[in-house]
Amino acid sequence: MKYKLEWTYKKKGQEGIAFSSDWVEGELALTIGEDIEKSGKGVDITYHDEIGTSWNTKEMKKLLTEIEEDPHDLTVYFDGGFNKDTNQAGLGAVIYYKQGKKKYRIRSNELFDEIENNNEAEYAAMYYTINLLEEMGVHHMTCEFKGDSQGVLMQLKGEWPCYEDNLNRWLDRIEGKIKKLHVKAKFTPIPRNVNKEADKLATQALEGKMINSKMQVI
Repeated sequence: MKYKLEWTYKKKGQEGIAFSSDWVEGELALTIGEDIEKSGKGVDITYHDEIGTSWNTKEMKKLLTEIEEDPHDLTVYFDGGFNKDTNQAGLGAVIYYKQGKKKYRIRSNELFDEIENNNEAEYAAMYYTINLLEEMGVHHMTCEFKGDSQGVLMQLKGEWPCYEDNLNRWLDRIEGKIKKLHVKAKFTPIPRNVNKEADKLATQALEGKMINSKMQVI
């Protein structure tokens, strides 16, 4: 999660002048805010997150302490594969995140029945990743979703229309879950060769090889 600072610069004999910062990481935002306060020339310091919530310096310190123990700095890769002979989808997800001072990676997949085509498999894979985030206890965090399905991601960004009723129902499920978790979602299309981890997991699911692993990233 990134934060923006707003404060008022005050000098004796002059009216206050409003300033704001760029978006920066939480620890840097707090350091800047504390430096401004120590200088004695900045008042009414407020920290805003990307979701629209605001804190003062005391509240910001407490928030960062609490966030440190929760999964944060999340990046999710997803992919869906399809077997037209069985109408099954292989769903793959790779989640990178920080917790405490350590970085972790989760790899998981699932076999899903009654899918119509490969396009629908991609929507199911996206929904699957969000369910994994919910199981992890993720809430009120920024999360970047990366995949090679440009249609899913551009529709979630609101830049492309969706004309198929079945796919619209998947979009409603996805958006509803994101809203429920209060996740600030970023959607980034990537080339297929950059999405190899998630693609392999989706293929393994179709082959009956189920994966559910968590490891620390060194």
